[in-house]
Amino acid sequence: MTTVKEGNTVRIHYVGKLKDGTVFDSSEGGASLEMKLGQKEFIAGIEKAVIGMSIGEKKTVAIPAEEGYGPHSKEKVFEYDRGRLPEGFTPVVGQQMQMFRADGQPVQVTIKDFSDSAVTMDCNHPLAGKDLVFEITIEEIVSQ
Repeated sequence: MTTVKEGNTVRIHYVGKLKDGTVFDSSEGGASLEMKLGQKEFIAGIEKAVIGMSIGEKKTVAIPAEEGYGPHSKEKVFEYDRGRLPEGFTPVVGQQMQMFRADGQPVQVTIKDFSDSAVTMDCNHPLAGKDLVFEITIEEIVSQ
């Protein structure tokens, strides 16, 4: 039986959950996810988990934050002068928005708090610092 190896391109179905069972993402009822292993385009824990699996095999794997979206970094939480926001913009705690770094690269931020003068923003991935659980099924080994 053929098994998944480093460098293969595979298609998987998955359900991503927090440790408390809350589902945060899933491919169920939709298209499978295709990934080429070893390209570091996907979280390391998933890439490691599929190595050695066979077509049709299902596995549940716990992925620590370090192999998921990384640790939550306090350095990525900052205050932004509210006067620099677009006129009429009303911040809402939990709201996500796109901003641009000084080098022009886009960055997703989440509003954590605000006052009359500043908005506290967090540009960590929303799942940074969280241990995850993935149910993974190998749908196809596309290339070896």
